[in-house]
Amino acid sequence: MTAAALEGRFGDPRDEDNPLGFAAVLRADERGQMLPAGRAVLDAFGFNAHFVPTASGGRLRRADELALLLRPVFRRDAALGLGHGVANLIASATVWAAGEAEHQRLLADVLLSGGQARGVYGGPDTGHDLARSRIRASEHGSVLRVDGRMDLVDDVAGAHYATVMARTGDEADARNRSLLLVDMTAIDRGTVRFLPRSRTAGLRGMRLGGAEFHGTHVPSSTVVGVPGHALETVSRATRLTGAVLTGATVGCLDTQLRTVTRFATSRPRYSGTVAELPHARSLLTGAFADLLACDSITTTVCRALHLLPHQTGGYAAALQYLVPTMINEAVDDLAVVLGARSFLREGEHAIFQKHRRDLPVVALAHAGPTACVASMLPQLRRSAAGDWFRSVPAPAALFRPSDELPDLDLRRSPVAAGTDDPVLAVLVALAPELDGDPVLGPLCRMLLDDLRELRDRVLELPPYDATSPAEPAAFALCERYAVILTASACLGTWWHQRDSTDPFTRAPGWLAAALGRLTERLGHAPFPGTRAAQDALLSELRARTDQDRALDLAECDPHPVHHLAEGATS
Repeated sequence: MTAAALEGRFGDPRDEDNPLGFAAVLRADERGQMLPAGRAVLDAFGFNAHFVPTASGGRLRRADELALLLRPVFRRDAALGLGHGVANLIASATVWAAGEAEHQRLLADVLLSGGQARGVYGGPDTGHDLARSRIRASEHGSVLRVDGRMDLVDDVAGAHYATVMARTGDEADARNRSLLLVDMTAIDRGTVRFLPRSRTAGLRGMRLGGAEFHGTHVPSSTVVGVPGHALETVSRATRLTGAVLTGATVGCLDTQLRTVTRFATSRPRYSGTVAELPHARSLLTGAFADLLACDSITTTVCRALHLLPHQTGGYAAALQYLVPTMINEAVDDLAVVLGARSFLREGEHAIFQKHRRDLPVVALAHAGPTACVASMLPQLRRSAAGDWFRSVPAPAALFRPSDELPDLDLRRSPVAAGTDDPVLAVLVALAPELDGDPVLGPLCRMLLDDLRELRDRVLELPPYDATSPAEPAAFALCERYAVILTASACLGTWWHQRDSTDPFTRAPGWLAAALGRLTERLGHAPFPGTRAAQDALLSELRARTDQDRALDLAECDPHPVHHLAEGATS
């Protein structure tokens, strides 16, 4: 099953009679419903199988392929992609990471038969602090008694299984959290009160509610992995779920950018179109450059789960810290081009306001900035002390989606990262190679200078204390690290795909534009040499929009975003 085949099942998004088109998505959103036809298509597609590893009978083998497969769904409706898709991955990844064979078999059987699972960890109501679970499980003979409350979980009442983090020891004990795989169909429903639905500005189709357990008994065998080790298990699992979910949201920006490009290139203004006005042109190409940067870093981190499992904790946290901000800021820029139409809830541009409302809520569904910084800081100090300038660069396979990967194995990913940073080392290794380039050379020198300064400032931080909140300076340093990491991923992606059959991908124009945007985030003035790249970006953007092609770099292969795939039905 491919992204193109799934896109074909969805049909033309701009066809008002298409039950899976934007008009139908918007009508369902206004009713506060998840698109019924969308759920049916995903079920018929066997979508849940992509969240189950091949060893358990599913199709999950590569994280980068899963993120790519999710993009067509998020291009249509983030509520559908999260509520009838990624929510199952968030719930099950912990079981694939630490569960016994029987746990994995039970959950695989449910998902492969079309059932739903939900994960209950530290959510927005606890600031995404995993240690603040409000659920307790205490031993009562051969069973566990579960008490407590979980909030803002999508349709937990309709879930077959829930993976629940519960306190199973004294508050002062560091090993006081365990993970439970609760069969929601087998518990005494009289001991559970399902909470009313919470209405949100975005993701209106999701039924965000919760549940209160009052002396609910579950078998002791529901404990997943080693008792007391839930924090480590969830930490490993969220590397996969965070990277995949963030990569999927690139699909939302894709729809936003094509919607505004179609408007800007068809709207007359003075002697040309809106797209030809300098400010609008700059905003369009800037958003396109940001999309390509986000695509590069998300694909790199997804592939690192296979090739660099020791480093992915910091990489996944950096990704979740930066990419949602970049996407939301790009969408805000595009709203300036679209003007008042960016608020319309009807008509050909109405999908813009829906995605604009959904995106911030999607970002909160997984990990907030504070949680990301808490994950990044200790690993940032460790790798900076190991000296980023002496690390061995990541292998070419990390940046070449056509290269094969070992099967995903979350058990290989340790909680603590090593002292090297292979992705940052790509910048260090390639900067001398590009020193003579009039555009890429200066940009790389800026990034190297920033990396040296960052190393020095990180090493000046006081010892990290997990029990105290991070200093404001730590947030700024983590953001700078994430920006430089993204720039290095862009460099590696371009350098190792210079043999691409796609002339746009192998040309350096998109890289110059992306690096120019990233260096501006680091506080540098706009680099004049990157302005020439605007022509190439705008030309490519117009061509792909006219041809209904996706805007990412996936596989360096044009893939349609609404033309029906062979043999598919709408």
